[in-house]
Amino acid sequence: MKHLQFHSRLSALVLGSLALVSCVAQEQYKDTQLTAKHYQNENIRLGNDIARLEEENHRLKAELDASKVGVAESSYTSEIDSRLEALRNTLKELGNSPDDVSKFSVDGGYVYRVKDSVVFPLGSADVSEEGRKVLKQIAADINSQAFGRVYVRGHTDDVPVSKPETKAKFPHGNLQLSAARAVEVAAYLATQGAVDSKRVVTMGFGPSEPVVPNSSDKNRQLNRRVEIFVADVEPAGKTAEAATPAKP
Repeated sequence: MKHLQFHSRLSALVLGSLALVSCVAQEQYKDTQLTAKHYQNENIRLGNDIARLEEENHRLKAELDASKVGVAESSYTSEIDSRLEALRNTLKELGNSPDDVSKFSVDGGYVYRVKDSVVFPLGSADVSEEGRKVLKQIAADINSQAFGRVYVRGHTDDVPVSKPETKAKFPHGNLQLSAARAVEVAAYLATQGAVDSKRVVTMGFGPSEPVVPNSSDKNRQLNRRVEIFVADVEPAGKTAEAATPAKP
């Protein structure tokens, strides 16, 4: 009997531990999902849609030229043209915005994209005077409405850090530089912009997530950026439910 009681208690302990681990894993997954599912893969999805629609468009236009289809198909190609143009505009907004600071909506929140030169001197993680003004405006905009977590993401191009003084500060290269810049932006938003520091998360990606190929100086300028992803407020009680261990 004692042996059975011991096994029953052990099973209950194991189930309780598994439930707690599951809750922690769910919280970690939720954070990753916000940045990956809701934002990071948007460019890839839109690019795939454009490729698919362009292929269909070329096929239908070829059939039209050969007089093998009628008016209905012709109107369909016009619809595809419109959809292609809309997708291109969205992709341009996400990946090729020429503005120093741009803001756009994504699934689950909205994003500010800031060129590195607006916030930092070349090869530095010290926020410039102009950068402080820009970040203060962004902080005021964030605080103007309810929000969830704030993800500050630093990005660089693919050119290795080479200047001796920069290498001395960032011996681990672009990855360290991007992370340091994300930390400085997050710290300024919290300390000077009054954004709740408990909601701010920082990430450094180095050159690993370009918005366009690093094939020209212009493209590299676009890839050197800081992104601030502001997540929507979570439904009331959702966070509390996720943090409560399930009963064994």
